Amino acid sequence: MTEPNPRPWRDLTDPRRAGATDRLEEGLKEPEFENLDIPEALGTVRVTVDDHKIKRYAFTHDDHSPWHLTESPFDGKRVGHAALLGNDLVQLFTLVYAASQVVGYHTEEQMWFDSPAVLDEVVTLNGTYTEAYRRRGEGYVVMEATATGEDGRSVVRHRGVEILKTDPGAIGGRGSAAPERRVTGEIPEGARTVGALGPDVRPGDVLAPLHKTVTAEQAAVFSRVGEYVRNIHNDIDVARAGGLRVPIVQGQQQFGVLAQLLTLRAGPSFLTGGWLRVKFLAPLEVFEPFTSTGVVTAVTPVDDGLRVDLEMWVRRDADNRLLTAGWAAVTVPPS
Repeated sequence: MTEPNPRPWRDLTDPRRAGATDRLEEGLKEPEFENLDIPEALGTVRVTVDDHKIKRYAFTHDDHSPWHLTESPFDGKRVGHAALLGNDLVQLFTLVYAASQVVGYHTEEQMWFDSPAVLDEVVTLNGTYTEAYRRRGEGYVVMEATATGEDGRSVVRHRGVEILKTDPGAIGGRGSAAPERRVTGEIPEGARTVGALGPDVRPGDVLAPLHKTVTAEQAAVFSRVGEYVRNIHNDIDVARAGGLRVPIVQGQQQFGVLAQLLTLRAGPSFLTGGWLRVKFLAPLEVFEPFTSTGVVTAVTPVDDGLRVDLEMWVRRDADNRLLTAGWAAVTVPPS
């Protein structure tokens, strides 16, 4: 006997349907640039931020903060990680396009963090392809998406850029052609390392780093293996067909590590007014150790505290190569 009004599943798709069909992606479009129809609505889906979803994300990012597992500064409630819904938003296009036929490359990610999702809250996701263009022989597409809480408040907003279909082994490491000021990922000489962005924060301060290694298991779980999606992040055969030797860590997973770092250093303020934008410059293979950090570039007094602007980056430990780089901002209390 089924529930009369079952709660929405925790993911974009319910993998239990595999018991009733052999073709999980039947009716979905081929992920080809020529099949885009701009603007293109990617649909609306409701997901439940349940205990499993939070614990699964904690595993994929090795982020077992008590805020997510026991209680938080937000009225003592358990809340989701800052970027918990990021991959759901990135993957909204797979409601229209066949996910397991995608061999794409995420080039840029931007999120605005407005409020945390609360345990067992049903969140509504909505996304649209708003722009498409060709550059350097590749077809790019821009998605804008939102996650809204049960009470209508904004949880997070997303803007991402992706090459819809390509050879990731050939383009990985080309870097960005964007004209903006580049983030060098260099630490100023004599810089002060800080574990928290407090009232004494000053330009040149460097965030105490996070050291991570994403295993193949963590990458596979993050990249939807539990929904029977096969891609270059969770399947070695698909990765090799895309010109890679082993699966690579999804850019969105690296983004989540930077969001974790900013949550640790800025506190609750990051979940209620933070912003993070990064560009993915080179691929990171599973099992490769890497380090994430950032440097404060400006501190500006505002009505509710101090606005702190930063440059953020991820480097591979083995060769110190810059893999991901971008910008962030958060307003911290004045005291």
